[in-house]
Amino acid sequence: MSSRKPGRNWDDLRFFLAVARAGTLTAAAAQTGTEHTTVARRILALEEALNSRLFHKSHVGYALTEAGEGLLAAAEAMESAFVSATATAGGAGRTIVGTVRIGAPDGFGSVFLAPRMHRLTERHPGLEIEILATARIFSLSKREADIVISLSSPEQGRVVARRLTDYRLYVYAAESYLRAAAPIRSVGDLTRHPFVGYIEDMLFARELNYLNVIGPDATARLRSTNLLAQVHATLAGAGLCILPAFIAAAHPGLAPVLADALFLTRAFHMHIHEDHRKAAHIREVAAFIAAEVAGAQALFAGPSVAGPPL
Repeated sequence: MSSRKPGRNWDDLRFFLAVARAGTLTAAAAQTGTEHTTVARRILALEEALNSRLFHKSHVGYALTEAGEGLLAAAEAMESAFVSATATAGGAGRTIVGTVRIGAPDGFGSVFLAPRMHRLTERHPGLEIEILATARIFSLSKREADIVISLSSPEQGRVVARRLTDYRLYVYAAESYLRAAAPIRSVGDLTRHPFVGYIEDMLFARELNYLNVIGPDATARLRSTNLLAQVHATLAGAGLCILPAFIAAAHPGLAPVLADALFLTRAFHMHIHEDHRKAAHIREVAAFIAAEVAGAQALFAGPSVAGPPL
């Protein structure tokens, strides 16, 4: 007969962390691979064992109580120690096995990473890759991803970071649009054309707020939070669009506009939680991404003839 007391082992805290981070039982169940009833039962057992209410429950989900906030710091410290110990032990044999989740901007994740990652999984049959390619910020501390590709360096937290590469953005348009539209001979002509761009108040990173560099009168008449949606709208002739060169290179129907007169420069950074830096499978994936990026510098630079950056 087991002598285990409810709420006294790491597994109970794992369920607690899942609810604290996800905010609902259903989402926490998906994270832990269980049923929501199991999550609810484990949380109740933990609360009974600690004689404390850990969550406020409402119709929108679960929010931490003061006692829950206090437990969160201790639980995350235990999680860090567990992950670090597992990574150290797992790295000893150098067998690359496990699942690595990569959070990345939609363009980089879909257009650059997705076509390349199979070469790594073929090299390591025990390795599985998950790519979260979406326009949002991913939290390493909440374990939303193992590796994060970001447009900026981390501001705080226990994060190991490296700058992957600079990349350039140019103004592009469909060749069909350029044939039918008024000619563009100078930067001043750009504001006479409609743009495709981001929804400004929904930008997940300030580095994407670049339409104003064209001029105060530049207006995105068609807007989307998704970069690939912008690409396809531009291909259909909706107007001009500022796009990364490595994205536009995949679409021969797009032509750079005034590439010899202007471009923007941004950067990709790779972040890994300090607890994971010794994990062999995560290190292998990170090294592969860095090598692929390093070998594709011409792709990220774009047209060979370029003027001064904006």
